[in-house]
Amino acid sequence: MSATERDTDAPCVPADPPEWCAPMLATLTHDHFSDPGWIYERKLDGERALAFRNGGELRLMTRNRKRIEATYPELIDALAAQPVRDFVADGEIVAFSEGVSDFSRLQSRMQIKDPDKARASGVTVHFYLFDLLHVDGRDITGLPQRERKAILRDAFAFEDPVRYTPHRNEDGEAYLAEACRKGWEGIIAKRADAPYAHSRSRDWLKFKCSAGQELVIGGFTEPKGSRIGFGALLLGYYDAGALRYAGKVGTGFDDDFLAAFRDRLDGILCEASPFADDVNESGAHWVAPEIVAEIGFTEWTSGGKLRHPRFLGLRRDKAAGDVVREA
Repeated sequence: MSATERDTDAPCVPADPPEWCAPMLATLTHDHFSDPGWIYERKLDGERALAFRNGGELRLMTRNRKRIEATYPELIDALAAQPVRDFVADGEIVAFSEGVSDFSRLQSRMQIKDPDKARASGVTVHFYLFDLLHVDGRDITGLPQRERKAILRDAFAFEDPVRYTPHRNEDGEAYLAEACRKGWEGIIAKRADAPYAHSRSRDWLKFKCSAGQELVIGGFTEPKGSRIGFGALLLGYYDAGALRYAGKVGTGFDDDFLAAFRDRLDGILCEASPFADDVNESGAHWVAPEIVAEIGFTEWTSGGKLRHPRFLGLRRDKAAGDVVREA
């Protein structure tokens, strides 16, 4: 029995192998929940990729339609060895550091376009498959999420470097707490009965783990487009008496705050940058470093900057000079 014969009434559609399928994209939310109608997967920090096979032809493509077979030749070898010879599979290519997916480590592989150099790079990669769009001459994107994953699990022989992405049922909040304790980026919540949509959808939601701490506002950028007030706040922390630049935050504000806080910033403008580091931000304005903000973020980068920062609010209970980088 083929993978798609498990349910003759399922909305599978006979179809030739497609040249391209736009990937389904998740929507970030801070409203976390547990629901038996959803499944929850580990969020991996890597390179999204779609694998296309039509007999002997194999293509590996990024979400913006770039071919990357030469960058990951060992993945092509593993996909070519699969028993199913007609498929479109969706997944994430990752490299690990101490058990945690490490995008910085993966970047050194992403720049390589020669298969021999890629194999000799010393960066081990894995391809975590989490969805199946086409198999055995049929388009299965109309099937429910849970059914597509069951077909995926049965259709492939999962051995390194190709791995199946497991999921949890119901306990989304508990799984997110576990993910954060382990230093993961977060989890993806997926509505179990949803079809595959070739667009961003609220049937897939991102629950991110966020670190957080107070940081000092040392400047801001001008708004662009329809934005009012300011574009982003320039942030820092004190180290041995010097204000070190930690990056900028441009999300987490509403229009009322953008307008009102710009007036406050204009009242403390100064001519020189308060940061000890060079800040290469166009349209930057400097302010006296006296206002403290609470910032959520996923992690510190190796270069000492915030990753995925989000403004949470202003702090009145801590002096700017007491703000240091927290371990």
